[in-house]
Amino acid sequence: MIKAVLAVLAVVVLLLGLLWVFQRRLIYLPDAGAVPPAATVLPGTREVTYTTADGLKLGAWYLPGTRNVTVLVMGGNAGNRVHRAPLAAALAREGFAVLLMDYRGYGGNPGSPTEDGLALDAKAARATLSGKILYFGESLGAAVATRLATEIPPDGLLLRSPFTDLADAGQHAYPFLPVRALLRDRFPLKEQLATIRTPITIVYGSRDTIIPPALSRAAAPPGATLVEVGDADHNDRTLLDGPELIAAAVELAQRV
Repeated sequence: MIKAVLAVLAVVVLLLGLLWVFQRRLIYLPDAGAVPPAATVLPGTREVTYTTADGLKLGAWYLPGTRNVTVLVMGGNAGNRVHRAPLAAALAREGFAVLLMDYRGYGGNPGSPTEDGLALDAKAARATLSGKILYFGESLGAAVATRLATEIPPDGLLLRSPFTDLADAGQHAYPFLPVRALLRDRFPLKEQLATIRTPITIVYGSRDTIIPPALSRAAAPPGATLVEVGDADHNDRTLLDGPELIAAAVELAQRV
């Protein structure tokens, strides 16, 4: 009996150790392949490159607009900027200029994603912009946008499907694991949001199965504008470039 218990404990320790070592492969799911030329996906878009503080040269797409407002888009944990092209097109139709950035390890960019690395990537992208700026953060990108806002405040902050912190989101996805004890990347979004004084809008889907609506609402500080998109799950098209989402960006821009 003792040998059996010890064997089970050894297996558990081994599995937890593997999760500790390889956890970032569960958190970050980049499409690392090279992206096509920007203009073939979004006519009028131009290629942008910039260098991070730790020396990585990253690629992004910039789409000019007619408003004096630029939206800096920070995507979620999967895909790359090609997948956010419909969002950029919808924002451009409202006159916004848009910078679609990709993190390290995404969309042909060098490097491997980490919490601190993504923060450096966002800061480097922000340094290429001037004028009025809205930060747009999608899911994991909501945490990246929020951290950037604590360092370089935007004119407005729009978060799509945010969470309170990564441990809460991870516990929802893996309820059988001691997620909080294992995590190296924390993304304390709610804690950081409480320190931000710029106008904040939070958009979330009422049927989100990846980031539950209650988690997005719990992240909101007092005074934030909440926009619930009915019958929308996390990866539904309506939460990419749907009318409620774009209207929320327009309303936020009007306030700032």
